[in-house]
Amino acid sequence: MLDLDPGTMMIISFFVLLALRVPVAFALGCSALLAMWQIGFGLDLVGDLLSAGIAKFSLLAIPFFILAGTLMGVVGIAERMIGFFRVLIGSLPGGMGVVGTVVCLFWGAVSGSGPASVAAIGPLIIKGMAEDGYPRPFAAALVCTGAALSIVIPPSIGLVIYGVIAETSIAQLFLSAIVPGLIMGVLMLATLPFAKRTKPLTASVSGASLPEGAPVPPDAKAVTGLQAISPAPYEGLSYPQRLARSFRDAFWGLMTPVVILGGIYTGVFTPTEAAIVATVYALAVGALVYRTLTIRNLYTVLTESAASSAVVMLVVAYASLFGWVVTVDDLVGKYSEVLLGLSSNEWVILAIIMIVVLIAGMFMDAITIMFIALPIFLPVVRTLGWDPVWFGVLLMINLAIGLFTPPVGINLFVAANITRLSLEKIAIGALPFLLTALIGLAIIAGFPELSHLLGTVGR
Repeated sequence: MLDLDPGTMMIISFFVLLALRVPVAFALGCSALLAMWQIGFGLDLVGDLLSAGIAKFSLLAIPFFILAGTLMGVVGIAERMIGFFRVLIGSLPGGMGVVGTVVCLFWGAVSGSGPASVAAIGPLIIKGMAEDGYPRPFAAALVCTGAALSIVIPPSIGLVIYGVIAETSIAQLFLSAIVPGLIMGVLMLATLPFAKRTKPLTASVSGASLPEGAPVPPDAKAVTGLQAISPAPYEGLSYPQRLARSFRDAFWGLMTPVVILGGIYTGVFTPTEAAIVATVYALAVGALVYRTLTIRNLYTVLTESAASSAVVMLVVAYASLFGWVVTVDDLVGKYSEVLLGLSSNEWVILAIIMIVVLIAGMFMDAITIMFIALPIFLPVVRTLGWDPVWFGVLLMINLAIGLFTPPVGINLFVAANITRLSLEKIAIGALPFLLTALIGLAIIAGFPELSHLLGTVGR
């Protein structure tokens, strides 16, 4: 029988439990408990370690950003935002594809959670893109990809967790992630021509849809594409009037990232406090401005947010127990030395790290990967003299790709649920986005200064 150290046995047992479909949090906890028993530590330490793992002020940002994002999806901010961007840029080549990409990026600055973004804006964007001639699997894949960038574009829950683990400024991470996030968005736009679009929906001026190829009544004016999507916003008005009206309706939603990020970078509040400010702001907009927030809606929002937050925090708690064993058994030193010994070329080591994270992202969620891998990767980052902020942004892009990569891309499952399409069809539709996302990852890796363009401002 192999004579394996407790730490290595813990990692093996973790993956065995995952293969047996044990929930990630409990797989982390059970494998850590096994290692603690092998090492000989009393299990009376478990309670203190779990408590210490989540008793960090910065982690308060997670449940509040989840709550803020859920609130903004319920009170109607998403619909108004889509309406504004449809008027602003919907006439550009690509139509609703361009609108969907921009809204996904903008919503990333509101939500901070990939799956939550798919659920909030996915149905509206996918419907609009389908009626504008895009295949539904391609439309769903676009939403999966754009929503995945929510963990890159600030405020990002992933960046908050990375900042806590790496003991790096969260505000600095937020600022440094903006330009790379925009680059990934531009690459998404470059993917749109790969879609095999059909003839857009045809409708009469009243908005009543007609079957494709059917004759248009003589007393009705035929319109196609975005104008045929019912209800077309602000129909009958001139472009300046439609733009002004849609901007007025979407103003409070568009101000959300301004309030959150502006407050952080002007020093008015910390990233953790920003999450609370975002929640209060969403409550105020829903209750006082749009008046769409009811007691029933609020109850639904609170229960959904509590459930989502509980899942995340449970993983964080058990991952801290897992991480404690990694430290005690010196797995950090062992595996870091192995990684550094693979090559004397730092680009080869970076490529190995990125490939490992990318493969892990196909099977595990981003939070679990960070808690397992970062204790091993961060000493390598420091030894090679890499900027931990740049590495954090690069890691988030890699983890974002994992959110829409089969077989366990979480965003794919959410999109399949809301569209009733098979996971396989959406995964095939995501292949062009996967290719361009990998190109974006290579660009950010090869040109670290891109993440410093704005990052130097906050230093």
